[in-house]
Amino acid sequence: MSSIKQYMKFVAPYKWKIVWTIIIGIFKFAIPLLIPLILKYVIDDIISPENMTTEEKTSKLLWVMGGSFIIFLILRPPIEYVRQYLAQWVGNKILYDIRDRLFDHLQKLSLKFYSQTKTGEIISRVIHDVEQTKNFVMTGLMNVWLDLVTIAIAIAIMLSMDIWLTVVAIILFPFFGFSIKYFYGRLRQLTRERSQALAEVQGHLHERVQGFPVTKSFALEDYEQDQFEKRNDNFLHKALSHTSWNAKTFAVTNTITDLAPLLVIAFAGYQVINGNLTLGTMVAFVGYMERVYSPLRRLINSSTVLVQSIASIDRVFELMNEKYDIVDKPNAKKLDRVNGEIDVENVSFRYEDEEEEVLKNVDLHVEAGETIAFVGMSGGGKSTLISLLPRFYDVTNGSIKVDGIDIRDVEARSLRDNIGMVLQDNILFSESIAMNIRMGNPYATDEEVIEAAKAANAHGFIEELPQGYDTLVGERGVKLSGGQKQRIAIARVFLKNPPILIFDEATSALDLESEHTIQEAVEKLASDRTTFIVAHRLATITHADRIVVIENGKITEIGSHDELMKKQGSYYDLYQVQHLND
Repeated sequence: MSSIKQYMKFVAPYKWKIVWTIIIGIFKFAIPLLIPLILKYVIDDIISPENMTTEEKTSKLLWVMGGSFIIFLILRPPIEYVRQYLAQWVGNKILYDIRDRLFDHLQKLSLKFYSQTKTGEIISRVIHDVEQTKNFVMTGLMNVWLDLVTIAIAIAIMLSMDIWLTVVAIILFPFFGFSIKYFYGRLRQLTRERSQALAEVQGHLHERVQGFPVTKSFALEDYEQDQFEKRNDNFLHKALSHTSWNAKTFAVTNTITDLAPLLVIAFAGYQVINGNLTLGTMVAFVGYMERVYSPLRRLINSSTVLVQSIASIDRVFELMNEKYDIVDKPNAKKLDRVNGEIDVENVSFRYEDEEEEVLKNVDLHVEAGETIAFVGMSGGGKSTLISLLPRFYDVTNGSIKVDGIDIRDVEARSLRDNIGMVLQDNILFSESIAMNIRMGNPYATDEEVIEAAKAANAHGFIEELPQGYDTLVGERGVKLSGGQKQRIAIARVFLKNPPILIFDEATSALDLESEHTIQEAVEKLASDRTTFIVAHRLATITHADRIVVIENGKITEIGSHDELMKKQGSYYDLYQVQHLND
């Protein structure tokens, strides 16, 4: 389905409001068409006749102008207001619906998509490109039709006055149509390329703004300036190519619209000189040339705007049509509160079809309430295995079952409702501490938030902050230390109270004091829950019921700390190295 057809589905609920906007707009644009007729009447029927006295002419002029003032001063302003308000209301409602759908769509896309797409480019499409599509409604579905109707009415009036003069007035229309067709096919492609180049600049800028601490710490300002200038220069070239072609378009089409009135003046002047046309008709025709060719010039501008908006529509729906990697089956059931028994059965996984397997035939049975720790060298597959449990990715082969149910047979959202996660780099939103804790349960009371913070050993430092629980943490929690952010993340999970827990190197980047404080909270939270811990520091997981060693995507050892130490295999070697380093 084309992007335009998809866009029209968002327009459809407002079709009658658009129709009313066009009808009201016809009155708005039709009223000014009276001015040349009024001018013709004043010249031919009031000023020119020699058989009328000055008083009679003055009286007729006052009546005509009085009626005209009533139309333009009393009738036209409310029509103008209603038309503008309706048009803007419809345009903004459609944008609201599209952004709402896009955000819902973005939340359903997998982590694989976000790992391959720059955040800035996504934001560019949701904000800039969606805003550009408004012109498709305002211009393509409203103004274009109004301009065409205005031209039709003006030509009809002109035909009623003089057929041959009307033919002269519109004789250049075919050349105008040909120039539009010739120039605007290329313009759409150039517009799309310019939008893509702008999105690349925005994506790069968003990433670099977040990474300014790295830039400064490595004194990379000059290098980063060069990198930004490359993308900015690419956008400049695309923008100038677009501008050059657009300028050629305007040069040709405006020449045509400027020549047409000259032809009318020449032909009408000749007719007046020879007594075949009244002066009032000539003046009215020249007035109507402006009324005909002004909408034509607007149509040129509209064509440019429409090309830009269509290019943006293409980009918006390219994002909206991005396929989901994780999709619930049609008959997927909602997973209720689980006991926490987990079975990993012959699981293999690769991120891309052409890549090597990251996990190879992994088998693991976990009893409800058991604490399992995964250890091994970086890149062995520990975090990958953990990410399969909440279905951030789906297994390539084999299956993972919760309480005997394949997780692919249940709704992914209900599965994740039963899982709480604390990561090495937990994301905090630039809101209050209370709001960040409430991510575990948005409807929790203040008392429940405080209890969760206490359980996570976070209440003490929160109380010492200037606004306590109402303290804003800054973007990504920049105002808090690493240990404080981790405790907020653990408080979230306490508030969620899930039966299954995942800790993915939750203490690896912390100092020993913070690690000890958080370790206490983790052990308290893990009590009577099925818990998975990916650990870098082995001293933090010696209490685990079983420790699983993963190397090169395979389980090579499994047992308690004491059992694995006695075995003196890979785990023993890792522990000895860390113990010596400590």
